[in-house]
Amino acid sequence: MPRCAARRRGEGASHWPAAAPNRPMARRDARGRCFCCRGQRQRPPEDALCAIAVVGHGCPLYPRLPGRDCSGRTLQSDDAVETTADGDAEGRSPASHQLGHRSDGPACTPVQRALLELTIPLETLQAVKGRMMQAMRKGLSRQTHAQANMRMLPTYICSTPDGTERGDLLVVELCQSHVRTLWVTLLGDGNQSPQMMSRIFNVPGDITRGKGEVLFDFIAQCVCQFLAGIGSPQHRLPLGFVFPFSCRQTRLDKAELISWSKGFSCSDVEGKDVVQLLQSAINKQELCHVDVVALMNDTVGTMMTCGMGGEPCEVALVVDTGTNSCFMAEAQQVEMAEETSGRMCVNTEWGCFGDDGTLSDILTPYDQRVDQESSNPGEKRFEKLVGSLYLGEIVRHTLITLAAEKVVFTGSNVAVLRTKDVLKTQQVLEIIDSEEGMTKARRALEVLGLRPSERDCCRVQQICRVVVSRAAALCAAGLAAILSHMCQSRELERLVVNVGVDGELYRGYSRFREILQSVTGLLAPECMVTLLPSVDGTGRGAAMVTAVALRLAAHRREVDRLLAPLRLSRTDLERVQALMRQEMELGLGRESNANASIRMLPTYVRSTPDGTERGEFLALDLGGTNFRVLVVRVAQDGIRMASEIYVIPTTIMQGTGEALFDHIMECIMDFQLKQALMEQVLPLGFTFSFPCQQLGLDKAVLLCWTKGFSASGCVGQDVVQLLREAAQRKQHLGLKVVAVVNDTVGTMMSCGYDDPKCEIGLIVGTGTNACYMEEMRNVGTVEGEQGRMCINMEWGAFGDNGCLDDIFTNYDRLVDEKTINAGKQRFEKLISGMYLGEIVRHVLLALVEKQLLFRGKPCPKLQTRDIFQTKFLSTIEIDGLALRKVQAILEDLELQASFEDSVLVREVCQTVSLRAAQLCAAGLAAVVEKMRENRGLDQLAITVGVDGTLYKMHPHFWASVLQSAPRVPGGSRLLMIFWRMRKGILKALGPTRAGAPTSLSGTSQSENLVS
Repeated sequence: MPRCAARRRGEGASHWPAAAPNRPMARRDARGRCFCCRGQRQRPPEDALCAIAVVGHGCPLYPRLPGRDCSGRTLQSDDAVETTADGDAEGRSPASHQLGHRSDGPACTPVQRALLELTIPLETLQAVKGRMMQAMRKGLSRQTHAQANMRMLPTYICSTPDGTERGDLLVVELCQSHVRTLWVTLLGDGNQSPQMMSRIFNVPGDITRGKGEVLFDFIAQCVCQFLAGIGSPQHRLPLGFVFPFSCRQTRLDKAELISWSKGFSCSDVEGKDVVQLLQSAINKQELCHVDVVALMNDTVGTMMTCGMGGEPCEVALVVDTGTNSCFMAEAQQVEMAEETSGRMCVNTEWGCFGDDGTLSDILTPYDQRVDQESSNPGEKRFEKLVGSLYLGEIVRHTLITLAAEKVVFTGSNVAVLRTKDVLKTQQVLEIIDSEEGMTKARRALEVLGLRPSERDCCRVQQICRVVVSRAAALCAAGLAAILSHMCQSRELERLVVNVGVDGELYRGYSRFREILQSVTGLLAPECMVTLLPSVDGTGRGAAMVTAVALRLAAHRREVDRLLAPLRLSRTDLERVQALMRQEMELGLGRESNANASIRMLPTYVRSTPDGTERGEFLALDLGGTNFRVLVVRVAQDGIRMASEIYVIPTTIMQGTGEALFDHIMECIMDFQLKQALMEQVLPLGFTFSFPCQQLGLDKAVLLCWTKGFSASGCVGQDVVQLLREAAQRKQHLGLKVVAVVNDTVGTMMSCGYDDPKCEIGLIVGTGTNACYMEEMRNVGTVEGEQGRMCINMEWGAFGDNGCLDDIFTNYDRLVDEKTINAGKQRFEKLISGMYLGEIVRHVLLALVEKQLLFRGKPCPKLQTRDIFQTKFLSTIEIDGLALRKVQAILEDLELQASFEDSVLVREVCQTVSLRAAQLCAAGLAAVVEKMRENRGLDQLAITVGVDGTLYKMHPHFWASVLQSAPRVPGGSRLLMIFWRMRKGILKALGPTRAGAPTSLSGTSQSENLVS
């Protein structure tokens, strides 16, 4: 018989090692060769693995055992020829018969053709993997989910077991022909020795096709009988329900049946919540202490059982009558669920992969006939290539074709082969995975009335092997798709993961396991995978899901209790707004000013820019460890500026006032010299960002130092005069200070240059403050009734009189006690960037103490003050930031965090920063409402100029401010605020706070807020 490349592919010798199922994947060397293929050419021993497909470099893809006759002799069929890694029997290299050609010419025998049709090249498997990844993304997306074949259903299981689970649990599993009930006791010992009792109840056939109510009543009766039989106590019993049908879950304990399968067709169930149906049926049995707390399918249970020791299991696949998989996905990618933090187990429903035709290039005529004879033609296409329910049928149709071509069973009546299901998958597995395989083949065929020859038995064995090997390879392609998706979504270079596996094929055929492991390694080389066999995934696994759900619920209650003081209600915010308004009125009054926590300092700035300002100005900006000097040229065609930053050493910050202002003058002179301005006398604006009592536009008395400054001889002095005296000491006579303001006023004036409606300035950075244009008639601390004046609120001190004591939490008090100004600037300590990190640190310490974080292990580094900086909040709260990066931040702090720890840390950061934004919003609402009332308006359109590192760097701070502003009391009027988000730069007689030129010419963003 002529020999062709296809035949050589069918019987080539293999160098593929028998991969241990729990070992890492096969890897390649630097030249791209499999390690199993390196070295000299060798002939395989008689029991070596043979290939039915070969990758380009000669490494076999689907290994198999050679056929044997009943006496154990190896058979060489006329369809076989040995192929080595370096060449075939006719001298061709493996490259001359690459996988990827289904036919090399008319010389192929029918058996070879069938083997080749059922063989999928590695390149095609790689393509299948890519298509599945696309299908996964389609199923995860809210926009495309409805059209997706892989439904990617959220399970609302957001954690795997950690070994601390304990208690009594009840499990009910609905199977194809019976109901299984289990009592499981977990001891909190790492889940190594759960105590279990179980009972099986057969389901009458008519129930599976009758009314849905009858089915669930039957299940509840099984539970009742089971509990009565074991004499269970009457304390609350949480129940996990294993329901192996496609459901749309919206909570762990709420799932609507999408469709029945596996022979079930009960009426009035599809589209309904099966958890509620079971709970109602249980309540009928007066089992009021039994609560259904979780629903899952068998795949999820498989994952949970394999994650009970040491490292968690994050992927599972079941290859049984049907097939399915699940994995722990990044929650933010599961768009069909509202959960956006952490991870969530996704039920892929991959059995439907290919229903849209994406697998048409690998479907054989045999697969098409199996599909046509099934109860759901055109559906579950992937499952029909992989599930054990169909493999025997694929073999049967292949044999029908070969028998029609008189290649097998010559002289036998083959009509029996046309009977559906006469060849079971269990028989297929016995034929291919046993030393007695040839005997098993003969026996199975003879039972059907066939008279097979030894060659017939050998060919049947070949067909069985290639069908099962193809199933294993397709499973590997699907698993590789999941693993690569996980690796990419977690932004990892290398993923190390445990995969739980269960099902008849995986358990019943060792080569299935080996092919699954090896081919996955070829298709996803960036992933290190350990396959773990599941132990009672449906029963024990369901108990684990239930136990984890209870653990998380208890964990959530305790976390919520600890975070509750930081969570402000709408009523809280309205009260803060009212208190702010009250303190503002006190601060504006001449007699009441001394008793107000908000100083409401007049700035003597009487108007905002109108855009006609022109000229050249100097600006100084002192507000922290850096000091900035600028020259700004304002012309009709725009604004140009140059600036330089100078560092103020700590020794000068905490030395004498004379040394501080001498240093400032030296910086000014250095800048003027570099800019060739020494001969000019320019108007100078001085941004001095410390609390001052302003006595005039160019006169401000320092009330107190903040931000780490403590220079002596300055408090109670006019800072402009201190600067002038320093100029005299340096003999610099060209200094003309015309205005001193703080950064808040500068922010308002900067934005006012572009937008005349900007009448509020806000700083939310290291500290916080606000200013606004107040009617002169309301400013009791300054003479005059006409016009308006900018008021520097100094609202950081709001609450220093105790009016915010009920807002202050224990965490805030711990932070306040360790500051250099305990009891002062209390509002600022709730909002500003200097303190938010410290608040988070104290919350984390409380969570560790309650064993809710880092497994309760001591964290010495977390005891260090200021170790958790506010910049970490801004980074951790970035949308889409992978949990790995959150873990990396924590690891830099010597905190060993699990992904669940990372989720909780992110939640704490979000809670603290949200409260800061809400309090800021309440303060702004008080300011705007006062301005509206001052002007007798029903509505007020206003622009707020904003600056500060917290505002600029935090990803959600400003959005939270917009969402949180309280509504106008009474709700009878709508207050419209147009917030312009701009970096502020002073424009009062010249800028005193500047940034990049683009900050003035760039496009502003506006937000509408209804409050």
